[in-house]
Amino acid sequence: MDFKGKNVIVTGATRGIGRAIAEAFAKQGANLAVCGTHEDAVKQTVAQLAQTYGVKVIGRAVNIAQADDCEALVAETVKELGSVDVLVNNAGITKDNLLVLMSEDDWNAVINVNLTGTFNMSKAALKVMFKKRAGNIVNISSVVGEMGNAGQVNYVASKAGIIGMTKTLAKEFGSRHIRVNAVAPGFVRTAMTDALAPEVKEKALENVALKRFAEAEDIAKAVLFLASEDASYITGHILSVNGGLYM
Repeated sequence: MDFKGKNVIVTGATRGIGRAIAEAFAKQGANLAVCGTHEDAVKQTVAQLAQTYGVKVIGRAVNIAQADDCEALVAETVKELGSVDVLVNNAGITKDNLLVLMSEDDWNAVINVNLTGTFNMSKAALKVMFKKRAGNIVNISSVVGEMGNAGQVNYVASKAGIIGMTKTLAKEFGSRHIRVNAVAPGFVRTAMTDALAPEVKEKALENVALKRFAEAEDIAKAVLFLASEDASYITGHILSVNGGLYM
């Protein structure tokens, strides 16, 4: 897959899955616009990606729950890089609890970032893609958006909403040669999962057919495929990358 000369926005790109996605695109020659919530982390990410991969990288601290912030990121991308070819809506948060114990603030916080943030970024980027009659959006959903998960009603609702949004946008913009797809990861190995006790990890892996957590790079590979010409006739699709946890 070759993304030389392509301009890619990745939200939540300073760590974890988002960072792996940004690096995967950079390895394939894409220019990048990255964002996160902390200015220092964004600056560090920009510098490291540019130095390591020799591509053009810009970045800014963005609250994707705010439409103006998203519009500003897209405008800066167009100004500095020339256009927007790919948007990866990766940024997300969790605030877990059982429904009867969940505060309204925790419900709103997760929905505002995960679901409204995806809406805000997509709307801003699609204005650019619509005019040039080309573009790709890849949203990061979750296996729990497909199967549900106790104690995560806000997160599950946001990720299920992203699945519905993905299919709707694919229908709305397909005639403009814009493809919209999603990746639904299962358990991904992170600093948080690394810290789990061995017995907790074993329990978590009981229903995973491949008997291992995904690496962030596994998710990044799926994103690159959906954004590439190899997937040129795929839109409105939810690609499950869950090791057989949910089939």
